Amino acid sequence: MEQKALKERAAWKALEGHYQLVKDVHLRSLFRDDPSRGERMACEAVGLYLDYSKNRATAETMQLLFALADESGLRGHIDAMFRGDKINITENRAVLHVALRAERNEKIFVDGIDVVPEVHAVLDRMSSFAGRVRQGDWKGYTGKRIRNVVNIGIGGSDLGPVMAYEALRHYSDRSMTFRFVSNVDGTDLTESVRDLNPAETLFIVSSKTFTTLETMANAHSAREWLLGGLKDERAIANHFVAVSTNAAAVRKFGIDTANMFGFWDWVGGRYSMDSAIGLSTMLAIGPGNFRAMLSGFHAMDEHFRTAPFERNLPVLMGLLAVWYSDFFEAQTSAVLPYDQYLKRFPAYLQQLTMESNGKHITLDGSRVDYPTGAIYWGEPGTNGQHSFYQLIHQGARLIPCDFIGFFNTLNPLGNHQNLLMANVFAQAEALAFGKTADEVKSEGTPEWLVPHRTFDGNRPSNIILADQLTPETLGKLVALYEHSVFTQGAIWNIDSFDQWGVELGKVLAQRIVPELSDRVALLTHDSSTNALIRLYNNRHILP
Repeated sequence: MEQKALKERAAWKALEGHYQLVKDVHLRSLFRDDPSRGERMACEAVGLYLDYSKNRATAETMQLLFALADESGLRGHIDAMFRGDKINITENRAVLHVALRAERNEKIFVDGIDVVPEVHAVLDRMSSFAGRVRQGDWKGYTGKRIRNVVNIGIGGSDLGPVMAYEALRHYSDRSMTFRFVSNVDGTDLTESVRDLNPAETLFIVSSKTFTTLETMANAHSAREWLLGGLKDERAIANHFVAVSTNAAAVRKFGIDTANMFGFWDWVGGRYSMDSAIGLSTMLAIGPGNFRAMLSGFHAMDEHFRTAPFERNLPVLMGLLAVWYSDFFEAQTSAVLPYDQYLKRFPAYLQQLTMESNGKHITLDGSRVDYPTGAIYWGEPGTNGQHSFYQLIHQGARLIPCDFIGFFNTLNPLGNHQNLLMANVFAQAEALAFGKTADEVKSEGTPEWLVPHRTFDGNRPSNIILADQLTPETLGKLVALYEHSVFTQGAIWNIDSFDQWGVELGKVLAQRIVPELSDRVALLTHDSSTNALIRLYNNRHILP
């Protein structure tokens, strides 16, 4: 039976009518009328506690959202992904990042082949290699121990590894230095290697095809830097490894294909941090901690796959995201981790969420007539409080927020953790309930100043809590957002796993590159682009 268009579904129509009834209801009223709301609208699973009570939603709202999930076939979509169906329809690919963290005894099939043994074979090779480097058995060309690791990639080949390294720095080998290069701007590579000794440096070149423009430009420049110090082409094999599937190109570069770690076309770049793309993570934290991270991913996968929607953390978050995006017309969502180690987590989520659901065409090729893919952004607390929280509290835009906090810090220091977490709870409380004009007046505030010091409140938020930021917890958090994104895409009936939108600019850049070298080339772009190219060519100093 063919599925109805989203706005034609009965649950959607019911939500439209319901929205008109509740859109102006204040969280003050919701909490006043339901004293147990804070306990009732909370859910704990696999070590994560989600308080979603400070959302502008009633019990009826949630039931209608669950009905929308049912009518949209969310359970079927989930089963299809875990089954290995080719749900990335525009590229005819399975979507099986969940297989990257499956246990050895599980079976997951793609085209009739169980991929789990392949996954664990790569993990075992990664573990062996990481052990040799970390123990000093893998030597550089001159016989010196490797002390520096530079990961060269872009997009998912960079954002995941750098986020995981920063998040799990507490567990990293502090005798080693880790750097991450992604920008084709030469400054990125130059500054990353400026203080490193080539004889002690290992480069990981992460590119599935080994043709990615930015990554390969940086890889070749890194190669020149290394040879500038070691003077022998044979040194490449000791100082470069590849995460790729293109053995011929890897071999041509000078890398021994025995040191090439592969992955599969059913792994999207933004879902690849727990594949061989995570080699730098494993080198930093060790194979044991890396596998603990995978077990965290797997725990959340199983929760998402099996839990009823009413107690399913990713489903709850995903449905609420649709509620705000499509009914309240909220254009952005803030992710606010109150742990300094998670400082790159919002940047990581930007790709995960916006590359996945920044789509305007449904699975059947129709143009959407509803918003998809909110803009995700954020900074770690409490830094953001002295930056952009003003806009969240008193601005004219509705910005749903996710607060992430931990009961215990990895670095106990005086009363710091209590101060940090007090801010989590206080900010969510202030956003929800605000401060009325009468409350401001009661403090003796002059009449003319009262409007400026009044807070409307009714600003929604989720609070996500865990015991401590461990490798396992990080895996759970990442998988939580992966599956929330999946939930949203299933409701919107879009392909959350292709990324055609990143291609056009790349293609045009390839056309322009030679025109910046050949200053007499005939330019056939629009008048603006032609003028900009001529201006650049006139003022650029040739090397």
